Amino acid sequence: MIIPVRCFSCGTLIGDKWEEYNRRVSSGEDPSTVLTSLGLKRPCCRRMLITNVDFIDELIESSAQLGPSEASG
Repeated sequence: MIIPVRCFSCGTLIGDKWEEYNRRVSSGEDPSTVLTSLGLKRPCCRRMLITNVDFIDELIESSAQLGPSEASG
């Protein structure tokens, strides 16, 4: 899923924080600490990044393997 630009609940801009959040958590930092350092203090904004599943690359790869006629239905 592609990260939304804004929080669904409060409208805070969050889309620009996804790359740094993902990079830092992948390198072993505590997600809570990373979210706080990015300025995301509200639970609604924090859940937007914590619950995001980044599978767009897998979706594109699967679609390419199917071919044009199979991917369209």
